[in-house]
Amino acid sequence: MAKKVEKNNKPQGRPNFSNKKVEKKVEPKEKVIIYKNGMTVLEVAEGFSKPVSLIITKLMQLGVFANQNQSVERDMVELLSIDFGYELKDEVVTDLSRFEEIKIEDDLKDLKPRPPVVTIMGHVDHGKTTLLDTIRSSRITAKEAGGITQHIGAYQVNHNGYPITFIDTPGHAAFTEMRARGAKITDMVVLVVAADDGVMPQTEEAIAHAKAAGCPIIVAINKMDKPNANPERVTQELANLGLVSDSWGGDTPFVNISALKGMGVDNLLEMIELVANLNELKANPNRAALGTVIEAKLDKGKGPLATLLVQNGTLHVGDIIICGNTYGKIRTMEDDRNIRYQDALPSTALAVTGLNDVPQAGDKFIVVKEERIARDAANARAKRAKESTNVVKKLSFDELLSNANKDKTKELNLIIKCDVQGSVEALKNSLEKINVEDLRVTVVRSSVGAITDTDVSLAEASDAIIIGFNVRPMSNVRNLASEKHIEIRLYDVIYKVIDDITLALKGMLEPVYEEVVIGEAEVRSIFKNSIVGTIAGCYVTDGVIERNSLVRVLRNGIVIYSGKMASLRRFKDDVKEVKQGYECGITIEKYSDLKEGDVIEASIMKEVSR
Repeated sequence: MAKKVEKNNKPQGRPNFSNKKVEKKVEPKEKVIIYKNGMTVLEVAEGFSKPVSLIITKLMQLGVFANQNQSVERDMVELLSIDFGYELKDEVVTDLSRFEEIKIEDDLKDLKPRPPVVTIMGHVDHGKTTLLDTIRSSRITAKEAGGITQHIGAYQVNHNGYPITFIDTPGHAAFTEMRARGAKITDMVVLVVAADDGVMPQTEEAIAHAKAAGCPIIVAINKMDKPNANPERVTQELANLGLVSDSWGGDTPFVNISALKGMGVDNLLEMIELVANLNELKANPNRAALGTVIEAKLDKGKGPLATLLVQNGTLHVGDIIICGNTYGKIRTMEDDRNIRYQDALPSTALAVTGLNDVPQAGDKFIVVKEERIARDAANARAKRAKESTNVVKKLSFDELLSNANKDKTKELNLIIKCDVQGSVEALKNSLEKINVEDLRVTVVRSSVGAITDTDVSLAEASDAIIIGFNVRPMSNVRNLASEKHIEIRLYDVIYKVIDDITLALKGMLEPVYEEVVIGEAEVRSIFKNSIVGTIAGCYVTDGVIERNSLVRVLRNGIVIYSGKMASLRRFKDDVKEVKQGYECGITIEKYSDLKEGDVIEASIMKEVSR
């Protein structure tokens, strides 16, 4: 009995790692992690089968600070997978309640050219409706007044056999509202500017909204039949706003027209066709349809009525669709002239009936095979939308100032409203000159006047902060901004604006770290284990050794290896740290050539002020 005790006796203070039963553990043949949209740090750790603390430390080393409940970008997970020797694969979404995330790939040979979708924007009374009226060769206003034509918000015309779809949005706010909800419906914007009036406030708004949407812009200088028309002045004013005419060496097409007399309209349509061909707009008409809701309302006679823009595939009468948080079976499809259709090809917009409820403008739709599938998916989407109603995603100014914005943002978007034009220019120039380590201010829009609901809508779509200088928002605008979680900052001293924005940009800087040595341990015994490799029995001679520290192996004062600690134990227990004067067992990732007398130096990355 005494011999048995002697045989199993271990030196005191040294960890016991021998456990032969563990040897039966079999490593997985394939090391794969599946990336899902919105994946949290905790989910990433579970995917790698690693401690959450290790993932947080790795992310810190990559310049990303996040707790276990925060989401991680795909490229960060990709870097971690390379480090851990895993293969990264994207989640294949098959859940139809998340159909926007389903990756749809069409064979190139199935793609056919599709008509462009065009939005006409501009200042009030500059001729937008007259231009549409001339293009369609019918009086939209007269028909609507007579109650003959229903307004569905979209019209398709043929120009020499080339179809073009026009979206008639009720205003810039609606255009931006749809884009803020993720709806990319238009391929290009036609900006109408009156030659006798020049650039006006709504013209600047239209430019800001179109640029924020990333759409190609074609300028139509209208009312060229007026005796006081001055297209050169318009061209100069637009150049000052960043739209340089192609005739001046820029990349924005300018076309002179008279919508009232039809002059130059053919040239405009040809320019639209040219821009569309340059962008190679294509879709697959031989697949189930998907697209976006342009408008929707409850009609007393027809029930829920939605204008759907088909963006890919072909929509048929009788198709069952999931549309936003509702669903239905297409009963009828009509265009703006009340002509009924059985099929709708890509880039076609039609008013449809048959939905169970009224969707929202900007909602996506997709065709499915069975009504049961559509109903279940719509119910799941509605439940998810209700649960996320109170989730706030907008970035506040205080978050920027407190260095909370640790994402990849490299610019701060601002909307500037001032009492006089001189203040606008002075403030805009001063802010755009701020340069904090290559981070910059982008002024989405700057103008004179009170802060309006249009500014709030643009700020929501552009993730911008509104700066008011000697102006105040009305109560309804304040309420709207509060509802949409848009930050409005009010000032009356210009240098205070500059100071605050400079601090905000500094808050967007990625933190700077330096390596700090926290402790040293001397290797006094070496143990070999077939499962974990070489284990160093150590005595902590200085400071503290923390689990997941960065380590250097020193032999006779010379660094022979730098890497990462794999494990830290006291006897049989994993521990977070071991202080000076205590013994411990240390293993080092991907390194086993340790010898008695080696010194293991532990360090951590610590954030330092700039």
